[in-house]
Amino acid sequence: MLRTRARLLHRLLIALDVIVGALLFTVLLAVPELRQGPIGSTHTLPGLFALGLVASLAWPFTLDVFDLYRSQRRASLPRYLMQLLAVGGLSTAAMAAATFFGHAPVAQLFPFALGASQLVVIGGMRLAAYGSLRLLRRTGRNYRNVLVVGSGPRALDVRAVLDGHPEWGLRIVGFLDESDVPLVAGIEPHEVHKLVDLPSLLNDSVIDEVIVACPRSMLSALAPVVSVCAAAGVPITLLSDVFGDYLPAPRVTSFGSLAALNFAPVHHSRSQLAVKRVIDVAVSSILLAIAAPVIAVAALAIKRSSPGPVFFRQVRCGMYGRRFEMLKLRTMVADAEARRADVMSLNEMDGPVFKIKNDPRVTPVGRWLRRWSVDELPQLWNVLRGDMSLVGPRPPIPSEVVQYQTSERRRLSMRPGLTCLWQVTGRNSIGFADWVKLDLVYIDTWSLIQDFKILLKTLPAVVRGTGH
Repeated sequence: MLRTRARLLHRLLIALDVIVGALLFTVLLAVPELRQGPIGSTHTLPGLFALGLVASLAWPFTLDVFDLYRSQRRASLPRYLMQLLAVGGLSTAAMAAATFFGHAPVAQLFPFALGASQLVVIGGMRLAAYGSLRLLRRTGRNYRNVLVVGSGPRALDVRAVLDGHPEWGLRIVGFLDESDVPLVAGIEPHEVHKLVDLPSLLNDSVIDEVIVACPRSMLSALAPVVSVCAAAGVPITLLSDVFGDYLPAPRVTSFGSLAALNFAPVHHSRSQLAVKRVIDVAVSSILLAIAAPVIAVAALAIKRSSPGPVFFRQVRCGMYGRRFEMLKLRTMVADAEARRADVMSLNEMDGPVFKIKNDPRVTPVGRWLRRWSVDELPQLWNVLRGDMSLVGPRPPIPSEVVQYQTSERRRLSMRPGLTCLWQVTGRNSIGFADWVKLDLVYIDTWSLIQDFKILLKTLPAVVRGTGH
């Protein structure tokens, strides 16, 4: 019954969005300033019809692609807003393309005005519904019943999460375990049922979802649970931490004809990564041209102040550990690497990282270059080449990587960058373990907007001299 109502609501929402899109198209077409030439001639009618079709279907189609007609019960507001903005942007781009290629008799501003109107009206309607439903669920209505498999710490965590999010409207009606005795305090004995009771529970109660939050020792007992729920048409949510605490978020893929869970270190949109690369190439090209005189003056100062090469070339580890030669302006004495053993006792970082804030090997000119991060400017060439990105985990040296724990190697799963969360958060005041955590947070939550925010934070860090 619930699925039938969900399908009906899905169709009604699509129909409503199509109607609203068509109405907004018609209303804006009546604005003289947004028209261009006659709209009823046989020459312009096909282009106008094509634009109207795109205007009516762009939002419904894109919303469906983003899976936004599905219940957003557990979606966070920032993520939902970003998705609506993305839908609005893509829909506007589609209407602009239809206007251009279809030679529709409208002003160039028309698709953008229509896109903004649809974002305000259709997006506003969705946000209003989203907020209203969350308020309604807080009052105890529009709720769904949840059955949790397990009665240990993971199951208690599920209860804590649901208690902390009343706006989700999810109620736990019971726990399933191999024994009818709870494994932790906080779960009452009368709430726990044996696994064999699942069929009768599904028959006697309304269960909208089953959440698997059991220990790994129970995995072998889950096959009957999955079979019963599949037969009854009840959706199952499997918390991925059942396989381990350090696994990245999984993605459903296929292995031939079989469905599979892929625990790749990153599940980022290929199109967004392509945009990231385009931004890297464009920005690094512009900045290299602007920074060329600064690099030239710095190179002359280095050459005149101390013997040795102008550039310091060091092998670093990039994505998945692939090695590349990173460029920097030399800030130390020429034999700095040979004298490294002499200053090892001054290391201020824990773990495999070697960092000294006031390194005695640094030259006076080098100290000034480091103070303003001028020595990092040649790395823009590494960004242009594709060895690095503008934003990403800092590239380690191979001798550090060989000391990494297995879980720490995941920070190599994204292209290294000129700047990162570590550099704008505290740098040398942060220990290696927290540094790795910051890199993993960046990898797991990466977005183009996050890159932009880090770049904005990098500028004041450079000015303060804390970004090096």
